[in-house]
Amino acid sequence: MSPPEIRLLEPADVADVAAFFDRVPEGDQTFFKEAVDGVATVESWLADPRSMRLLARDIDGAVIGYVAVIPGVGWSSHVAELRLVVEPDRRGEGVGRKLARAGLAAAVEAGLTKVVVEVVAEQVSTIALFQGLGFVAEALLEDHVLDATGRLTDLIVLSNRAADTWSTMATVGLDEVLD
Repeated sequence: MSPPEIRLLEPADVADVAAFFDRVPEGDQTFFKEAVDGVATVESWLADPRSMRLLARDIDGAVIGYVAVIPGVGWSSHVAELRLVVEPDRRGEGVGRKLARAGLAAAVEAGLTKVVVEVVAEQVSTIALFQGLGFVAEALLEDHVLDATGRLTDLIVLSNRAADTWSTMATVGLDEVLD
């Protein structure tokens, strides 16, 4: 399978991204921190000059993944939150890893020094993906997530000191090897 194209969300992508989120199972949507319903929502993302939103398209042009880099404000203006979603039937193919790396790179290019991601504790493979990219667990929030069935689940907050990590990788040439 050929690698997906990763690029910034553009106005021409709005309908395809809205359709992508419509295909995400309702159970997965429980864990979204923001509304992802419809064209108007995706259009509003384009109007936000602070956030960076990237998508992955497969060789046929279908949207198969999405990552958002949402910078903090005030005393957390150096920190970004990364939000990642991959088409369920395309998970395990490296799409999430490529998107997460692209999100980290976008954060560093924007001058952000720390990136955090929140992951439901049961999502072991997702936690492993982020740990493989240099994220470390900073917090466990017990019973923090209430899913669609009313069940409480723990949340893990992982962080990456992105500027330090990417600076070290660039110094030894690993950033080019990993692309």
